[in-house]
Amino acid sequence: MIQLSRRAALGAAIATASGLGAARAQGQALRIGVLSDMSGPYRDISGPNCVVTARQAVQDFGAATRGLTVEIIQADHQNKPDVGVNIARQWFDQGVDAILEVNNSAIALAISNLAREKNKVHLNSGGASADLTGSGCSPNMVHWTTDTWANAQSTGGALARAGARRWYCITADYAFGHSVQREVTRVVQANGGQVVGSSVYPFPQTTDFSSFLVTASSLRPDVIALCNAGVDMINCVKQGQEFGLAGRNIRVAAMIGFIVDVHTLGLQSAQGLTLTESFYWDLNDRSRGLAQRLRGKMVNNHQVNSVQAQAYSCAFHYLRAVEAIGLARAKASGLEAVEAMKRLPTDDDAHGPGSVRADGRKIHPTYLFQAKTPAESKGAWDYLKLVATTPADQAFRPIAEGGCPFLKA
Repeated sequence: MIQLSRRAALGAAIATASGLGAARAQGQALRIGVLSDMSGPYRDISGPNCVVTARQAVQDFGAATRGLTVEIIQADHQNKPDVGVNIARQWFDQGVDAILEVNNSAIALAISNLAREKNKVHLNSGGASADLTGSGCSPNMVHWTTDTWANAQSTGGALARAGARRWYCITADYAFGHSVQREVTRVVQANGGQVVGSSVYPFPQTTDFSSFLVTASSLRPDVIALCNAGVDMINCVKQGQEFGLAGRNIRVAAMIGFIVDVHTLGLQSAQGLTLTESFYWDLNDRSRGLAQRLRGKMVNNHQVNSVQAQAYSCAFHYLRAVEAIGLARAKASGLEAVEAMKRLPTDDDAHGPGSVRADGRKIHPTYLFQAKTPAESKGAWDYLKLVATTPADQAFRPIAEGGCPFLKA
């Protein structure tokens, strides 16, 4: 039996009660729970603004005019698997139809199994481990996140092809971090390079990365790959700048990075940082339109980033699938709803046209960006310039290489 702390149990109860009291009175409502890091190191990457974009998806879909009542509830998994799984189990048992976001890969993998057990839906738009469509795949889950395979392929591949041969990894010690390092190593070796060393640190207890940076720089790598995200990645970049890595011709590459990270760092510190995103607010007319509709709604007046755009896109397509098969069937079988998501082509203002593969992998292009210099920026949130695009048919791991167990069965 999983044990919860008093604080965690209370938080789960509040999250459940706040959303489901009214829900029980409306038995035919579609219920989506946004389970994310609402207060920890990934809050700005995902967190409350994923709730905002999920609600925007309901609005843009026109659920009310189509006769569909949709309720969005939220909870904080605190980056603790026991907390996240307990909230998910309570939600599913009390009538939540789908859980969206889940930006912690360890929690996401557990909830994918739970969704299969309960025949519910896991709409993963935050957890980045490629294992979600590999060894940990589930027929009741779709994976919208630009995963560790895709990020390594884009960021790592571009730098390796440009001549970076010696790499050092600084890695968060949990499922996501190890998945990133594994994929970086694969890409580097495929391009004739080598990972000359790595430092694995305890998450989330570490804030001082100076010893790792000193060790890395002593081996004279071409690139230090940051196999982490959020506050940890930001601290690594800041401390790397203090150590003068750029002056030693050592590049720092964020294997998972977001526009909000650049905003937090400021262009003076972030300039030259490379990162891969599946969405950028100023990429095209449709992305600018979505950003405009979200203006004034986002917490802390942040610009929408790719994780939050993925939550929007995933929720939007789920609503299309529910409409296609009917609310009663969608509520009765999460598996049937996910199968409908795979049959229907995707198309929305976050990612444009795309598709969902048999293993649950959402397919769309990925984009390699570089942070601008202060002189290149023309205004607020004008932070990134496009360096390269990986087409949709090349952006993600081939389905035959994933080893998804339910496809073999």
